[in-house]
Amino acid sequence: MEKITSLDQFNDITARDEKSIIKFYTNWCPDCRRMDMFIGEIIDENPSLNWFEINKDDFPELAEKYDVMGIPSLLIFKNGDKLSHLHSANAKTPEQVRQFLNE
Repeated sequence: MEKITSLDQFNDITARDEKSIIKFYTNWCPDCRRMDMFIGEIIDENPSLNWFEINKDDFPELAEKYDVMGIPSLLIFKNGDKLSHLHSANAKTPEQVRQFLNE
C-alpha cells in the first residue's frame, strides 16, 4: 500500500479515472494495527484496485472533508468523487472489508 504524503498526491490519486482505495489510519490506533494484519491478503485478492494509505493526524482537513470520524476507514474514490466509505465500526474483520469491496 503506497503512503500518501502530500495534499497534491491525494488530489492526483482521487482524480484518477480508476477506483482508488484510501485507508485513513493513525500510528496510535489499535484497530489500524489489527487491520494491517489482514489487509495485505485482501489487497492480493483485489489486484485491479489501487491501494493507498494516509495518516489522518497528518491531514485532519481531509479527514473532516470526507467525514472520517473513526479509524481505520476505507474510502473509495474515482474521478474526484468519494464513491463509498467503510467506517471504522464496520472495518474490524477481513469479512467486513471483503463485503464492502463486493458491494
